[in-house]
Amino acid sequence: MKSLDKLLQMNENERAEYLYNIAYKYAHKRLDPIYEEMIKLNPKHAYEYVINIIKDRWKEAELYIMKNPYYAYLYTLNIIKDRWKEAEPYIMKHPYWAYEYARNIIRDKWREAEPYIMKNPYQAYRYALDIIKGRWLEAEPYIAYNIYSLSNYMKHFGIYSVYQLNGFNKIRPE
Repeated sequence: MKSLDKLLQMNENERAEYLYNIAYKYAHKRLDPIYEEMIKLNPKHAYEYVINIIKDRWKEAELYIMKNPYYAYLYTLNIIKDRWKEAEPYIMKHPYWAYEYARNIIRDKWREAEPYIMKNPYQAYRYALDIIKGRWLEAEPYIAYNIYSLSNYMKHFGIYSVYQLNGFNKIRPE
């Protein structure tokens, strides 16, 4: 392994990637805590280290993993397997991962994330279809701005005219 001085000269991402690769490709076991301290700073490599080496929760890295909605969602799905309240403020701000979290973790409506989900026409349509299981009136002005999402939404919910949509004649909310 490279000397500690050389590791410290690398940038944070290079160092985390190098150490993760050592653990995964060669050691197949946990590294010394000093090296784990470096891996945990990068959400991607921290998550991969958990999945491939630790195979259980890594509390020391959770603060870093939760800040990336993608890895926070995957960590919740594959490691925690239940709601991860501390990461929800980060996950909810990304419409796709908020929808996936509601669908696969909460398995119900996620009211706090709805203002973020509705701003993405496709995710709003999927949320209405898979989570609400009915029309989502508040999101219809957003859904109407994507022809694919709009046509599927109308087909699934038996809407035959755009004039039947909530707020169709209003400008798109910001």
